[in-house]
Amino acid sequence: MSTTERPESTHDWWIYRGTGHPLQDTHLADRLPPPPPWRDFRRGDEPPAVDVPQDDAETDRRLGVELSFTAGHADRAEVDMVNAALYLRRPLLVTGKPGSGKSTLAYRISRELRLGRVLRWSVTSQTTLKSGLYDYDAIGRLQASQTHGSSSGGTGTGERPVGDFFRLRELGTAFLPRRLPRVLLVDELDKAESDLPHDLLSIFEDGEFLIPELARDARSAPVAEVFTADPGYTAQIENGVVRCSAFPVVIITSNGERDFPPAFLRRCLRLEMKDPGPAKLAAIVAAHALDPKHRAVLIEDFVTRRAALGGLPADKLLDAIFLATSGAYQPDDPSWPGLVEALWQHLNQQGH
Repeated sequence: MSTTERPESTHDWWIYRGTGHPLQDTHLADRLPPPPPWRDFRRGDEPPAVDVPQDDAETDRRLGVELSFTAGHADRAEVDMVNAALYLRRPLLVTGKPGSGKSTLAYRISRELRLGRVLRWSVTSQTTLKSGLYDYDAIGRLQASQTHGSSSGGTGTGERPVGDFFRLRELGTAFLPRRLPRVLLVDELDKAESDLPHDLLSIFEDGEFLIPELARDARSAPVAEVFTADPGYTAQIENGVVRCSAFPVVIITSNGERDFPPAFLRRCLRLEMKDPGPAKLAAIVAAHALDPKHRAVLIEDFVTRRAALGGLPADKLLDAIFLATSGAYQPDDPSWPGLVEALWQHLNQQGH
């Protein structure tokens, strides 16, 4: 029996459906079963409910405002692997061509499961594990201490709290104790130095990390209130340890440009994203509320061009349809084919 012929009953275990439609009349906390014992990071009492910031504008920009996706548009392999990652509390390594929807997946999961703002950690060649966990303004703290000491006659009383000089970054914020997981997007891990995948193993396995500067002050200040990667939000850290309760939904994207260490791959689930077909492309266009005029012809031309080039990002189709339907450009203009040719160049094509 093929994947598309499986009876619906085989999908009863799905929590995530791949449509982007937010859960209705239910809550993830009521649907998600307990973790496997070896991936259970809960300790003691359940953490108190904490507001999670929303970012509907960014989600709408990524996914569109119209919910045009149906179960028929969902890729069964994608939905299976996302649900497996949810059940097993494992990171999901998503590979595929540029524009195949790897990063968008994180936003679709967050919207559908109502998990709030996506924590996006964009990786570069300069990225280190610490840079993803937290920032510490040691110079600012020293200057504040010196300024206060001189103004108070050296008594050292009333100094600014140590937490004022710390900010958790996206990776660190994702591991704060929550009742429900945050969605963490680790974008383009290919760009990192070779040590970063190895360094990530400890936090992915332990579900916690230490901030040494706060741990050293724990005797005088056992609880520090620090800033987080969510603008305007703070969190309290006890004894310098950040320890998750619900393991985050970790989506790691890769363009397949490098090999990752076997130990890292062993601890991740893996998903290969396929280029969206005509029906899914039509749903993507509809989701961005673009005028349907010329849509079918441009989608057909795009699919043909993508096949000839061996890959083409879906956002290039959106660009062409926007120009064709916004009144800025008319497809019957003699120069239109040349414009589309320029828009739909292969990513590695350098002007030829």
